[in-house]
Amino acid sequence: MKILVYKWKAYNYMDILEAFLNLGYEYITVEQDLECYDEDPTFEAKLAKLVMKNACDMIFTVNYFALITTVCTRLKIPYVVWTCDSPLISMYHQNVFLPCNYFFTFDQTNYLEFKGMGVEHIWYLPLGVNTKRLDYLLDHCGDLAAYENEISFVGSLYERNSYDSLRPRLPGYLQGYFDAAIWAQQCVNGGNILEEMLTVDVLEQLQQHFKLEKSKGSFSDLGLIFSTTVLGFKTAAEQRQRALIELSKQYPVTIYSNSNTSSLLRVRYGGSLDYWSEMPKVFRASKINLNFTIPNIKSGLPLRIWDVLGCGGFLLTNFQAEIPSYFKHKEDLVCFESIEELVELAGYYLKHEEERRRIAENGYRKVCSFHTCEQRVGKMMGIVERILADI
Repeated sequence: MKILVYKWKAYNYMDILEAFLNLGYEYITVEQDLECYDEDPTFEAKLAKLVMKNACDMIFTVNYFALITTVCTRLKIPYVVWTCDSPLISMYHQNVFLPCNYFFTFDQTNYLEFKGMGVEHIWYLPLGVNTKRLDYLLDHCGDLAAYENEISFVGSLYERNSYDSLRPRLPGYLQGYFDAAIWAQQCVNGGNILEEMLTVDVLEQLQQHFKLEKSKGSFSDLGLIFSTTVLGFKTAAEQRQRALIELSKQYPVTIYSNSNTSSLLRVRYGGSLDYWSEMPKVFRASKINLNFTIPNIKSGLPLRIWDVLGCGGFLLTNFQAEIPSYFKHKEDLVCFESIEELVELAGYYLKHEEERRRIAENGYRKVCSFHTCEQRVGKMMGIVERILADI
């Protein structure tokens, strides 16, 4: 089978492409920035030409692009999608119901939602990690002293969120209501309540101040868009800043980010990192690695969890509903359910080195055995090929 892969800036493409090769699949890639994911006649013609010229049997992407469904429907070939973001706004499009699509979503809540809508070909498939690549890098990288930290966080502070610019234009009641919703969400671990808090009355008032822009084929609504792109990002911003500030009052903390970190007075700024060559070194060399899952991801495990464990790093993460399906708390990783508990756990594991090392080793062994990117891609392609064989 030969695969046409449309590449964009998703971090896990390199590992997926390596898995394709290791499993015996050929592929070619195409890269192009898109202004619109729903339709682009010029790019659609380019894709169709590439498929026919190279005799490709399917198109694959990380995340969903409705215009590729249009191409695959016309050419009568499958379009295989593996998601790494949730909710994926581009999936709320009428093209998702066409039979050429084969969706693999990393968030089980997202899977159940679209399965309930009637999407024919959709499966739950968590993300994974290329432990062989990471092992090779870390075994040949030399001294890691420059990347050693007591506690490290790699990621965005979401300080440029749209809520901050929108809030002054809202009436007092909505300002207070949304502030309360953001605070309440920070008190909930392993679940998302933001969309539920956008009642009909609140949405009717919000429509006067927030313009919903979507394509003609989209069936996303105001509640979904506002709860994720506005409230979700603001919640993540507040949670991350509060957690890092509280930790830094008692322990040395380093942040690696492209964000403006000037508000984190006690937190050391380590600069930005290259995902491929530097980030794994931080994960391996830090005593404690932090993960804060953005609340938009309702139940799934973000790529950061897999990356830290795949590097043999100790992970301290917020609780997510799907974690118990794959890992044991305080055996493979450690979960916190409040900032107060985060601070307490960080202090404990900084003092208990042997226990911390044992947990990191267990997590690493588990992902090596059961959760590699190659295993995930093999499962995905096995499902697609079985269905195609029956058509």
